[in-house]
Amino acid sequence: MSDTDVIEVSARERTTTGGVRSLRQSGMVPGVVYGNEREPALVAVDRRIVVKELNRGGFMGRVYELNLDGRKQRCLPRDVQLDPVSDVPLHVDFLRLADDAKIAVMVPVHFANEEASEGLKRGGVLNIVRHEVELLCPNDHIPEHIEIDLTGTDIGDSLKISDVKLPGDVEATITDRDFTIATITGSSAVVDEAAEAAADAAEDDVDEDGEDEDKAED
Repeated sequence: MSDTDVIEVSARERTTTGGVRSLRQSGMVPGVVYGNEREPALVAVDRRIVVKELNRGGFMGRVYELNLDGRKQRCLPRDVQLDPVSDVPLHVDFLRLADDAKIAVMVPVHFANEEASEGLKRGGVLNIVRHEVELLCPNDHIPEHIEIDLTGTDIGDSLKISDVKLPGDVEATITDRDFTIATITGSSAVVDEAAEAAADAAEDDVDEDGEDEDKAED
């Protein structure tokens, strides 16, 4: 788990479309902070900070402390609007979090020990079904990622959420089934090799049957 990052924000007045445009031209991103049974607060964030955090990855699943005039509030990014052409952030929404809040966040999946997978060593392919898994976590205890150990896995194996050791206070939001995260599938070369081996074995069986019949006739 990582320490909570702090983002400096400033208050902004409710403005017209022209005022918001001027704010963006000055290098700021307009935003709103809402939730936790309090009135929404209009804020502005330095665009460079928003871009930096977006480029880190996992922005929507990372809790921040927003520092507004010396008062800090734990918040979770809930939406970012991007320019459809330039991908420049245009607006950002933050959700206030209560101290004991549990939140649903998307957490990346990492795979360990690929070199120890029998299936991958034989030319199989790791087919990732879910690059992220939605987890219900305490807001101060969000895993940076979850990990699946590929040691001993073989072609045809499925890696499911039950194969992940989650912290005791974290659970998957999907609870009605043991869903698949990844599979080990055979590459075309491996499939062709297996088919050829099966065909050779079948021919050997035919040859042996023919020899047995010849011996029986003699």
